[in-house]
Amino acid sequence: MKLLLKNVHLLNPEQNLDETNDLLIDEGIITKIGNVSKEEMNSSEVYDYSGKYCVPGLFDMHVHLREPGREDTETVQTGSNSAAEGGFTGVACMPNTTPTIDSAEVVNSIKKKAENHLVDVYPIGAVTKDRKGEFLAPIAELVDAGAVAFSDDGVAVKTASILRSALEYLKMYDLPIIEHCEDETLAGGAMNEGSVSTLLGLPSIPTIAEDLTVMRDISVAEYVDGKVHIAHISSKKAVQLVIEAKAKGIKITAEVTPHHFTLTDEALTSYDTNYKMNPPLRTEEDVNAMIEGLKDGTIDCIASDHAPHSIEEKEAEFIFAPNGILGLETQLGLSISELVHKNHLSFSQLIEKLSINPRKILNLPVPQIKVGEKANLTIIDSDEVWTVDIKKFKSKSKNSPFDKRLLTGKSVAVINNYQFYKEGKFQNLK
Repeated sequence: MKLLLKNVHLLNPEQNLDETNDLLIDEGIITKIGNVSKEEMNSSEVYDYSGKYCVPGLFDMHVHLREPGREDTETVQTGSNSAAEGGFTGVACMPNTTPTIDSAEVVNSIKKKAENHLVDVYPIGAVTKDRKGEFLAPIAELVDAGAVAFSDDGVAVKTASILRSALEYLKMYDLPIIEHCEDETLAGGAMNEGSVSTLLGLPSIPTIAEDLTVMRDISVAEYVDGKVHIAHISSKKAVQLVIEAKAKGIKITAEVTPHHFTLTDEALTSYDTNYKMNPPLRTEEDVNAMIEGLKDGTIDCIASDHAPHSIEEKEAEFIFAPNGILGLETQLGLSISELVHKNHLSFSQLIEKLSINPRKILNLPVPQIKVGEKANLTIIDSDEVWTVDIKKFKSKSKNSPFDKRLLTGKSVAVINNYQFYKEGKFQNLK
């Protein structure tokens, strides 16, 4: 089957590609860029994408697919469907499942469930057995099975000693540890510590809980020359620490979620548990620091921390409700609305944060838009205005604080693994 994408704006900063042209895809392979013959046009499904962008398929390096263990909230299948709807052709899934992703068997099970889907799924292995921080997980076994990074996500690696050992081990594979930076002795609150938590009377988590662990991890990474990736960075001080570490040549990278550059702790005055997350929503000063970190390159990428929960769980009393929100289907719209249309990032810079840099951090190949390459593409209308409707989410869960929010910018279609996804339907290209 042939697809002809007419008048599409081809954009790949990695290739220095920025042009409007026709793109012909034959059985999932890019076969022509440029003028297409009348015969080729007549034998193709033609889509006029004038004014729309065609970019390397978006990649989210921080999602929770909940399988195995919590298939009532999400599965590899439903999470991948949610990713496709949001414009993503690849995701990396976190290991805090039941059982934990700490064995080749679990990695292989997830990969098996992801087979034949448009969205590529890359498991992230646990740093320690069952994420308890006591003994290293079988890192070599996990790498051989296909783990692309390591994390005890949900908690930080428990001790500096374990972190050091893991980083030294992972140097053999040139892979990072992805850290949920939070000092457990300062954790356990329901929101950010500050004037709003005092007003609401809710137990709180100070920003220093994040900052202390970022400091520790930077120091250990520098000592062993290892790679640490700071997940969902959220405090102004943490961003400054990453700036200083990068200036010294320490191998530190960082990601930020859309909710941490769009929302503040003021949102919690509603006591809506969909605003409860970890790290918690911070102050306006912190939000501005996230935006500045994206602008100056301190923060390398944007990731959703897609965290499905059941309606019953989220309807609990605020302090008992679980942390986390959905993100795959709102991430692109929030990023375009809040960063591109407000002139914080160019569209090209946004694609670096959403497609190119996440793959580089995980040592994955960046899709190329050129003849002979397998099509791994996202088509984006940066000006489409739409309203978030959680009832239409492809995810199994609905826990989003962005329901009914008006956004500008949306994925129109995605192509990968010889499949085409558009308007909620998958189509084989072979």
